[in-house]
Amino acid sequence: MDRLSKKKRSENMRRVKNKDTDIELLLRKKLWERGYRYRKNFKELPGKPDIALTKYKIAVFCDSEFFHGKDFDGLKKHFEGNPRGDFWIEKIGKNIERDFKVDKELSFMGWRALHFWRKDILKDPEGCIDEIEAVIRETEGA
Repeated sequence: MDRLSKKKRSENMRRVKNKDTDIELLLRKKLWERGYRYRKNFKELPGKPDIALTKYKIAVFCDSEFFHGKDFDGLKKHFEGNPRGDFWIEKIGKNIERDFKVDKELSFMGWRALHFWRKDILKDPEGCIDEIEAVIRETEGA
């Protein structure tokens, strides 16, 4: 495994965006095309959802597989023996816990939290919008 210099690693991490990512832009564009209006990075809600459909009380999070721990057990194995492995396992574990806590807070406030993985958004953005619309129909029927 090639090791990056501290400087190069720092440059890479600095480029990681936390808002207006390609996947957020893609989902927002598809929502807009279907006539849905939303707030982006809605600071009034826990976790500042990437997309908030306030009319329907739906909070959408666009999650990267790495930072939000998709297949976390496999990721832990990947980090075994890595000098920074413990750091990443702890960091990603805390992210997972925070996501769970935010979802509970949103639920308590009457909001529905939806999470989509980056690869799923890129592979099938229309399918993600279909899932959002299913929740909207569920909400309107209640």
